[in-house]
Amino acid sequence: MEQFFQVGVYTNTHGVRGEIKVFPTTDDPKRFRRLKQVILRTSKQEMTLEIESVRFSKQMVLLKFKGIDNINDIERYKGSGLFVPREQAVPLKKDEYFIADLIGITVFTEDGAELGRLSEVLQTGANDVYVVQTGERELLLPAIADCVQSVDVEAGRMVVHLMEGLLDL
Repeated sequence: MEQFFQVGVYTNTHGVRGEIKVFPTTDDPKRFRRLKQVILRTSKQEMTLEIESVRFSKQMVLLKFKGIDNINDIERYKGSGLFVPREQAVPLKKDEYFIADLIGITVFTEDGAELGRLSEVLQTGANDVYVVQTGERELLLPAIADCVQSVDVEAGRMVVHLMEGLLDL
């Protein structure tokens, strides 16, 4: 299971005093108000940054970090992801899962036949859709109670009911 979850991506600077624009990758961008710190991760390093202020502008989050008061101190990290440890993740309701925990899980039919591995979760308006790699093709399964029978993240196992017509596509 993932120990860190991405909550945003640093897209650009905002002004000259070290504030940045963040594209939120979390379902609840307002959660940034409750965060005390984030981990900025580049391909070469990680650093923990303490959040000084949070503002919102359109669909972006504007963050200011303590000790970073100049555009030159933060500009070079543009494009980096912002992460939080699992302990600071938003609490899940019953039968909710983090996408990062579902990717790679093995999917079985209710008869015990292995279908493949969950490779992607598509977030649509009505419900999520699980993309399962079944060897030479992809199977799209709706993430609804009629289809998904059980999920055991710890065991890396999902059991599904193949609704009529799903294999015909």
